[in-house]
Amino acid sequence: MSHHDHTHADDREAGLKKLHDMIDDVEVAMLTGISADGRLLSRPLHTMDVDADGTLWFATAYDTEKVREIEANPQVNVSYESRGKGIYVSVSGRASIVRDRAIIDEKWSPGMSVFFKGGKDDPNLCLIRVDAESAEYWDGPSTAIGKGLYFLTTAVTRDPGNRMTENERIDLH
Repeated sequence: MSHHDHTHADDREAGLKKLHDMIDDVEVAMLTGISADGRLLSRPLHTMDVDADGTLWFATAYDTEKVREIEANPQVNVSYESRGKGIYVSVSGRASIVRDRAIIDEKWSPGMSVFFKGGKDDPNLCLIRVDAESAEYWDGPSTAIGKGLYFLTTAVTRDPGNRMTENERIDLH
């Protein structure tokens, strides 16, 4: 591994840790997808889990429009807001629908029973997996809106040729 590769891997790992730390305790995200007629639609979803590699997990009912939209066009955006901490995060990535019961069992938390009366064995329960490709965040004091936010783009890519620019990028594929 060249020094360049090592530096890129370190930058990527640091970016992923920052992303994880910023959104780990923000329970509700807005998931934006593309409708069948090409409109952008956003819906609130409870984040079940954030993996160390930046993968985001949400639970939903399989018989919903958002699942059909993801199956037709997996490009999505997920946004998080914590006004108290002055943190705003926008994650772009590709979504997929997961119906594997072992993964559902692993990601399930008892609190999700509020949304799924049948619990983790509800046959209509599925997961939305979002593999993050890039993330942007605005990090500043909670009074920063209207006064300018600190801005950083983190692209999460394994491509070592992708050099850091003024807006940092760390790509996830």
